[in-house]
Amino acid sequence: MHLNKLPKLTFWRAVLALILAAGAYSTYARFFHGLGASTNLSDRFPWGLWIGFDVLCGVGTAAGGFTLAAIVYVFHLERFRPIIRPAILIAFLGYARVGTTMLYEVGRPIRIWYPLILWNPRSVLFEVAWCVMLYVTVAGLEFSPVILERLGWKAPLKILKAVMLPLVFFGILLSTMHQSSLGSLFLIVPTKLHPYWYSPLLPLFFIVSAVGVGLALLILASHLSARAFGACIEQSILVDLGKAMAVVMLLYATLRFQDLWERGTFAYLRQPTVETTAFLLECLLGVVLPIVLLLIRRVREDPEGLFAAAVLVITGFLLNRLNVSVTGLEGWAGGSYFPRWTEVAVSVSTVAAAVFAFGWAVRYLSVFPPARPSDGKTGEITSARAARELKPATREAELVSRA
Repeated sequence: MHLNKLPKLTFWRAVLALILAAGAYSTYARFFHGLGASTNLSDRFPWGLWIGFDVLCGVGTAAGGFTLAAIVYVFHLERFRPIIRPAILIAFLGYARVGTTMLYEVGRPIRIWYPLILWNPRSVLFEVAWCVMLYVTVAGLEFSPVILERLGWKAPLKILKAVMLPLVFFGILLSTMHQSSLGSLFLIVPTKLHPYWYSPLLPLFFIVSAVGVGLALLILASHLSARAFGACIEQSILVDLGKAMAVVMLLYATLRFQDLWERGTFAYLRQPTVETTAFLLECLLGVVLPIVLLLIRRVREDPEGLFAAAVLVITGFLLNRLNVSVTGLEGWAGGSYFPRWTEVAVSVSTVAAAVFAFGWAVRYLSVFPPARPSDGKTGEITSARAARELKPATREAELVSRA
């Protein structure tokens, strides 16, 4: 191979290499020296970043897959079909990442397959483990037609298309079950989890917020793919996703604040504690502010404004899951937990690997629909990049018409 054919070293490739190198070292420390040498976990605080961020957040952010599958295949809203493939790809990568990071979190990774043979139907973790394993398989099968099309394998592609609808329904069932089950994990700690975050409605909160963040991540991925790869998604579709995200976030806020009011939780706001600061930051930054932005039509229909609202929804979701799994339990544990750098390196490296895999798929596979010019009648904008390019021309045309 000639040297000029080697990949060019850029700033972001160098950053990716450093992140993966740190993750590789942290992997070595975890599997060869144990949890004690690679984490700040303890018997008093056994769940940390790898559960709060990698599992709870990872599963939730992949909810766009079953949400879009339900919209297209169940409710037959065909105009959203152009984004079903990126949604399924995000779901597959998200669940694959969750399965990978669970190897780091369990005490004996070699036994991670034990739920296959040692059944405990009364355990919520057992149900979550099975749903994650099955949904990774289902999401992989749902996305496999994209790969088969590239390879030109028509026979298996025909078979998959024939069974696609049952696969989609099975995937929706699995996701609905374990999105709520993750919230059920914390129902057994009513005296240990701070009242800001403990509620009998935790399973409902988890699934509603997961739908919201799934839509937000799809908007984020489409926006960044348009900027990086020229991927074309009609802006009207993303605007409609923004409207749906606003409805979901309004539902979540209504349920959450009504529950807080009925349980008298707002009385804790008088206490200047770390939990109060974390709660206010989560609600204002991740719920109130994005709802306000999404309710403003001018912001919602602007690519950059919609992108900012999606980022805020994702930020609030991450804060909520970390507050439930870490901040809300620190008071009971009698001490604070802060992850060791090796824990952070594992989380960041797995996210970087998933982002790299998504970018590779967008570049070499038919994930997004091919670019098509505007017909001049509907005036639809096919990507965020096109929106930015058309804005100056639109302003100039307005000035000319006024003159």
